[in-house]
Parts: sequence; C-alpha cells; structure tokens
Amino acid sequence: MTRLRLAVVLGLLGIVAGQEGGEVQPEDLTKALCTDKGPGEWFRLAVTDCRDVIQCTEAGLQALRCPHGLAFDLELQTCDWRGNVNNCDKKVKTKKVKPLLRTVEPLCEENFLACGDGVCMDQQLFCDSKPDCADGSDENSCDVDNDPNRAPLCNQKDCNLPDCYCYHDPSEIPNNYNINDVPQMITITFDDAINNNNNDLYQLIFNGRYNPNGCSIKSTFFVSHKYTNYTSVQEMHRLGHEIAVHSISHNTSEDFWTDASQDLWEREMAGARVIVERFANITDSSVIGIRAPYLRVGGNNQFTMMEKNQFLYDSTITAPLSPTPLWPYTLYYRMPHVCHGNAQKCPTRSFAVWEMVMNEMDRREEPALEAELPGCAMVDSCFSSKPTADQFFNFLNNNFDRHYLTNRAPLGLFFHSAFLKNDPEILDAFLFWLDETLATYKDVYFVTMTQVIQWMQDPKPNNQLNAYEAWRDKCEVNSQPNCVGGSDCELNTEELPGETLRLNTCMRCPNKYPWLLDPLGEGFF
Repeated sequence: MTRLRLAVVLGLLGIVAGQEGGEVQPEDLTKALCTDKGPGEWFRLAVTDCRDVIQCTEAGLQALRCPHGLAFDLELQTCDWRGNVNNCDKKVKTKKVKPLLRTVEPLCEENFLACGDGVCMDQQLFCDSKPDCADGSDENSCDVDNDPNRAPLCNQKDCNLPDCYCYHDPSEIPNNYNINDVPQMITITFDDAINNNNNDLYQLIFNGRYNPNGCSIKSTFFVSHKYTNYTSVQEMHRLGHEIAVHSISHNTSEDFWTDASQDLWEREMAGARVIVERFANITDSSVIGIRAPYLRVGGNNQFTMMEKNQFLYDSTITAPLSPTPLWPYTLYYRMPHVCHGNAQKCPTRSFAVWEMVMNEMDRREEPALEAELPGCAMVDSCFSSKPTADQFFNFLNNNFDRHYLTNRAPLGLFFHSAFLKNDPEILDAFLFWLDETLATYKDVYFVTMTQVIQWMQDPKPNNQLNAYEAWRDKCEVNSQPNCVGGSDCELNTEELPGETLRLNTCMRCPNKYPWLLDPLGEGFF
C-alpha cells in the first residue's frame, strides 16, 4: 500500500467538489465525509479508480493507493488482487446493524436479547447462521467476544484429560508432566493430492527412518480428491501413515470456505471421507481429521458438521507466533489464543472436537539478533525467496529449539509436496536434518496427529515409550502391498460437464467420477 501526501487528498477533494457544482471548503467537505465513518475506516470518494481510498484521522484526511495490479477491498479493508475485489462500484463498506446486547437497562426478559430495532428474540437464535431479526442484526456480532452463546473460558476443574484439555498459560504441559519426561513430538503433514508426482518423495522421506522406539517415522496426509491416486493412498495407509481429508472440490474461493453452510461442509469433508474409504479401501474408521483448503476456518458451521459426522480433530486454526508454542486443545472451552489471520471465522461455541493448532513458525535466521517478523504456518510460505540449504536447515533447528527447550508442544512441519520435490538442495537439507535429529535425540518422535492425541489422553514418560501400545500399531510394516498398479478408471460426471477425469484405485471402477452430490460415483443423485 502507498500512503499519498495531503496534496493528493486535497486534489481528490477538489474533483469531488467540482462534481457537486459548488464552491465547497475542504474543511466543510472533510467534516461531511467523516460524519458517519468509523475510526480507521477506509472509503472511496469516487468509483473511477478502485485503487484509491481515504481515511478520516484526527489530523485530517489521509489517502492510500494500492500498488499496480491490486485494488482496495472495502469489506476486508485491505488491498487485494484486482480479480478478487467485487465492490469497486461502492464507495463505503456495507454497514451492518448490530444487536443491542449491552444496554444500561435490560430491554428483554431473561434468556431473550434485543435485535438492532429493539425487538426481543430468544438468545439461542443469535449467531446460529440464520437471520431471525428483521434487520439481520442477530448474525452481525458473532465473534468470540460477542456471541451471546459463546463457549466459556477454560475451567480446569471441570476440564480433565482424556476427554477435555484447556489451559490458561502456554507453559502448562498436559498432565503436569515434567518436561524431561515429555517426548518432543513432530508432526510432518502434506496437503493435497497423493499421486505419481510425489510418491517417490514420500518413499525417500519415510522409508528406512525410525523413531527411538524402533517404529518407522509416520506422517499425516490431508488428501484432496481431484488428481489423487487412491492406490497410492491405500499404500500409505498400509504403511501406517494417517489419512485425513482436505475436501473434494478444493474450491479456489477462500470466501467459499469462510461462508460455507453446514451442508456444504458436510458434502466437502464427509463426502471426501466416503471417497477415501471406498476407493483406498480404508475400513478401520481411521479417517478422523480435516484441514480446510487455504487454512480458511469455517466458523461454527464447520465444527457443527464435524461433531455431527464424528470427526475427532481439525488442523486449520493458526496460532500467532509466540515465544512459547501451544499444545493442542479441545473446543469445549474458548480458544486460548486470538482468532489469527485476515478475515478468519473461528468457532465461538462449545464443540467436542480437538484442535490440532498450527503454531506459526519463526522465519528468521537469527531469532536472537533480528527484529521480529510475522510468523508463518505452512513451511513453503515462510520464505519470500528461494532459501539456501543452510538457511532452511537453520530454520528447522531454530523452530525445533523453540519447542524442545520450552514446553515441548508438538512441532508441526506443514508442507505442500512441491516445496521439497522441486528443490533438490532443500530436500537434501530436510533429509539431513531428519537424520541428524533422530541420531541426536532419543526423546524425539515423528508421529501422526492422532498419535499426538493418543499420548495426551494416555501419556507415558520417555523411558516407557518403547512399549507404548498406542504407538506400536503398524510399527514397522514388512508385508507386501495388497495391490500394485490398480485400475486406471476414465470417468466423467454431470457435476463437472465437459471434463474427463482419471481415478486410480484397487477397487472396482465406479460408474461416474465421484463428486459432491455422488461421492460413491454411482451415477445418480
């Protein structure tokens, strides 16, 4: 963003004054413009250029111009790619009527609240994703601080493992364990399709590497549907890696995931599980986790769907970078950190769901010497330019130390496979770091997300982990694959007209390409 000098603002004001056809003093026009504007609110004087906006400040008007190729989104109050902005024909942000939740004297009887127009409604109707007030105000003040039905603050007296975990201080460790007894768990995850483009990468990373208990290191794969080879998914599951879901469509609109209804979330995520279980022949009910595309949290609709469909955990919510990382927590109580990210919609109510929180990583090479920078969640988003192998190696060590030397909260390394696959030097640095970490530390374990929850629910100290049954399932798999190659099904579906898609599976080819309304590919919906 480029902040313009006062002369430019006055020039813009002059244009507007001229359009009004009269001689107007800048001070009078400024007063008129700012009468109904909120503090810090950016708005337009004209719709001729979507890059230009102004703001009212105590010192007068301040102007801002987005860089070339960008436009200003009034609703998000930030510059964005021009194609993403659909309010260039508007001058001001849409004003939403707020409910009258806090008044000097109560306006309604007990368990009722007032809409913006003063009409009383049942409290349970507020923030349920369905407008009930005539002015829609019951759905206009629904963040974690204002939802009248929000989850309570952590109550450790009533919240006990194995079913519930909340905390007041990040330094707390589950079950009050001594830090020297706590294994440093590391969760390597990969998002998107598993197919021939990355099979060899996964073999290179996971084959022949073992945790201190003698079991092969494990990962969690958040699988999106399109372009996925389900024969490969079946093989990853056979080897003991965890399969979770990342949606069917991977819809490219971030707003889609923010605003999706419970029904859409169910079609995308529960439908994705149906596809994975059928075509990767997963029959052990182990597909229990989700991650939303683009890390866009779907608010209460997402988590209501998860409860309804018995998903155990979500791994979408990001916690801002802090000196002490966070342990996973359950959502019976309020989140122990801010809802982090631009325009995110975090859950506000109580849910029987674990949040495998994504602790942001520190991108600095020398954290002790350099000024603070914003953190990053996905590893491939942590570098503005291609890092050297040494930079990446130091990045991994710095973030490992931040977890290992504080509270040993699980360290998440969240990847898209192309980041490693397309850069041999970075891949070599990662493999070297894996080998050095496993050789140096006898209390570091590369585990799945479900295995982290298992340890929190039934913890064992480091000296008992060799015989820890929860981590010995598929400890080391020596059997041969159940299927090699599979069937390459060439399919289409009325849901994606004009597209012919391939689905590789060891199961029988479906009649149609599985999609949102027909996840089994039966050909009718």
